[in-house]
Amino acid sequence: MRINKQQWQWIFYDWANSGYGILVVTAVLPVYFKAVAQQAGVSAADSTAYWGYANSFGTLLAPLLGVLADYPNAKRRWLLFMYVLSIIGYSGGNLFYDSFLTDVAPNGQMDLVSSTGYGMGYLGGVIAFIVFLGAQLTHGFNDLLSAYGIAKFSFMIAAVWWVIFGWPLLAYGQQHYSVVAVRHPLRDSFRRLNQTFRHIRHYRQITWFLVAYFFYIDGVDTIFTMATAIGKDMGVETTMLMMVLLVVQLIAFPFSLFYGWLARRTSNRAAILVGIIVYVIICLDALRLTTLTDFWILAILVGTSQGGLQALSRSYFGQLIPKDSSSEFFGFYNILGKFSAIMGPVIVGLVNQWTEKSTIGAASLSVLFTIGLVIFLLLPRLGGDADDQD
Repeated sequence: MRINKQQWQWIFYDWANSGYGILVVTAVLPVYFKAVAQQAGVSAADSTAYWGYANSFGTLLAPLLGVLADYPNAKRRWLLFMYVLSIIGYSGGNLFYDSFLTDVAPNGQMDLVSSTGYGMGYLGGVIAFIVFLGAQLTHGFNDLLSAYGIAKFSFMIAAVWWVIFGWPLLAYGQQHYSVVAVRHPLRDSFRRLNQTFRHIRHYRQITWFLVAYFFYIDGVDTIFTMATAIGKDMGVETTMLMMVLLVVQLIAFPFSLFYGWLARRTSNRAAILVGIIVYVIICLDALRLTTLTDFWILAILVGTSQGGLQALSRSYFGQLIPKDSSSEFFGFYNILGKFSAIMGPVIVGLVNQWTEKSTIGAASLSVLFTIGLVIFLLLPRLGGDADDQD
């Protein structure tokens, strides 16, 4: 199967927002936050917990944003508006971007296009990250930038990266599915949102997939947002943390494509199950984290499955939902998927404060993956009950 021009435009939005994901969300801002907290006399355990709590806010508007985006030509307009608003824009922009998958790829191509998007996103993140490392390793280009100046420089890289590589989709993305246009889309969106809440029980497989996804993707996103904070608690130097993250991105690129291949050779469902099981192993392995080598091994394991599990979950859901309401349903998908910004880090934060050990906090996430695994095991293959939506 070949990827067409519009699909490449969609894929490169993953490349575009990868700079924000790796630089702002994962690599720089958590370290910057912990440094400021330390100067204020906050303990390492408490600052990690506070960072988790801070990540618990930002995506609660996702369902409403989703129903607003289903009107004609609304996805591109909302995507263009939202992508400039930092973390709210990042969450909202990803919602509209994810829902575009149903517009650019038929069911038979969704696994390929989605996994390629994640793979290219990781590759784009590597390149943006290398630019940042140039400033970090040269001490701000020979002291031209202060430590805080380097952090601000990384945010500028993320913004420029987003504008340049996100522009093709923002300018030329074509929305093929939509609901009927109305005079008052905001008012009608609340009506549709309420209607979906009342009728979602009729979408049996969608509902149970979202429940499973809610649990296992909580763990994925929490590990992503808390990794550098946990590494700092272990005493890993900032520069070494940056190198670990770079290697994780490099590994995630080919393995995202591998998961797409695995889904085509077996099934989307089987490949997702493999990814969840790998994450259960990762969480349990966190209990033995004591050395830098242990941290490296764990990080590499994360890199093998992070992108693939996210990509195939997105395409699995895209094949289940009504195409004309894709943004509405992806609103629920994103609010549950990003609910790690509410529940997952809170769990890690509470366990971390209770035990004063970040490794036990990370291991506690195995509960989320196990619940998600059990529920997902009960779901049938796509092509069976997948079409049985009332």
